[in-house]
This record gives sequence, structure tokens and C-alpha cells, in this order.
Amino acid sequence: MKRISSLASGVMLGSAGIAMMSILGGCSQQQAQQAQNKFLVIEQQPNGKYVVVEEMPTEGPSRAILREYDENGHMTERFMSEEEMKALAEQEYQKVQNGTSETLQEGAGDAGMGLAGTILAVAAGSLLGNMIGNALMNNKSFQRNSQATNRSAYSRSAAAKSAAKKSSSKKSFFGGNSKRSSYKRSGGFFGG
Repeated sequence: MKRISSLASGVMLGSAGIAMMSILGGCSQQQAQQAQNKFLVIEQQPNGKYVVVEEMPTEGPSRAILREYDENGHMTERFMSEEEMKALAEQEYQKVQNGTSETLQEGAGDAGMGLAGTILAVAAGSLLGNMIGNALMNNKSFQRNSQATNRSAYSRSAAAKSAAKKSSSKKSFFGGNSKRSSYKRSGGFFGG
């Protein structure tokens, strides 16, 4: 009986170790995704606000194509370098620290945000670093505005994957649902 008990303890410790490694691996993947450089297509809306319509990870520096209306109402495109994006993100981050940033206002991202707010909301981690990106994403209003401003397919698929991971993580230790089943379980350490 003592052998079975020590075997069960070993299985539990091994499984706990594997679970911990997978949790830590998930955290490092999320941080890597936030810090990964991005290529963005930012589009001005008729109301003058901006949204991200395309987002892709990139090997090179972060950069963007900015589509804006000119004085005649025609859509024009221009290239934004990482330095320009970083300067705008830093300006908006100063407003975050003062509490005046639209990225912190409830529902601000629904109709788009200003250019600096849009860039900060979508690329804070890659432009300003993981610590700032993580701190901002812990703010619920910022997180909602970030999701509302980013209308790219890449962002939507990442959000769907994250939601699927959260719902699948609610399983019990041996893979069953954590809710009690309507059938009666009988005996044994493994439910057999």
C-alpha cells in the first residue's frame, strides 16, 4: 500500500511540474507576442479617429502604413517609421501617467482613437517594452479600448485563441470537466 501511495505522490508531483511548465511557457509566449515588432496598417475613419485594419508580426523594425483623408476628402497613404511611432506612443504614455489619455476612458476605442492612442493601444509592448505593455494591459479600460481599436484579422484570431485557451483550461486534473457530472463515480484514485 505504501508503494501505491508513493507512486501516486510521484505522479502528482510530475503532473504538477508539467502543469507549471506549461503555464510558464504560456506566459513567455504572451510576453514574446507583446514585444514582437509589428507591421500595421492604420486607417483614419470619417469621424477623424483611427483604427488598425491590418496587423502582422515582422522580423524588422515596427512600422506602419497610415491611410488618411486629405483636405479634398481623398484617402492618401504614407509610411511611418518605428521612430515616429515610438515618439507618438511615448507622448500618449505620458498622458496615461497623467490620467488624461483617451486609452483609459471607458468606450473610447469603439469609434477609434487619436493616432497616438491607437499606436499605443496596439503596439505598446513592441515600442515601449514589455513592462509598460503589461502594465497597460492590466488596466481593463485600456484593454477594451485596445481590442476595439484593433480591427485586424490577426488581432481577432489571437483573441479567439486566447479565449479558447481560457475555456479549455477549466478542465479537471485528469482531463474531465471541473463541474460534477450527473452520473455517480465509484471508487479508486483515478475515478475508476
